[in-house]
Amino acid sequence: MCIGIPGQVVALDNDGYGNAWVDVCGVKRRVNVRLVCADDAAMAALPGQWVLVHVGFAMSLLDETEARETLEALQAMGEVEPDVGYFLRGGETDAIR
Repeated sequence: MCIGIPGQVVALDNDGYGNAWVDVCGVKRRVNVRLVCADDAAMAALPGQWVLVHVGFAMSLLDETEARETLEALQAMGEVEPDVGYFLRGGETDAIR
């Protein structure tokens, strides 16, 4: 299953590779944001913005309403799809071993 998860950029990594720290359902993940930032000025404006994250990359920018609606849908999905629930909980579950 391939899904993108909304997350909020909380800090820039400043590692020179275009990474930022993104809060995804309470878990901070290092995510590359260069696909959504054309330059350093755009990257500097990222903290506080929402992005759609897939396999460690921010694929697009989201507004907060869209991000929250998507998270609600994924959380509802997580109740019936163990893989989604596993990811949303940061890998903590007994459902997948």
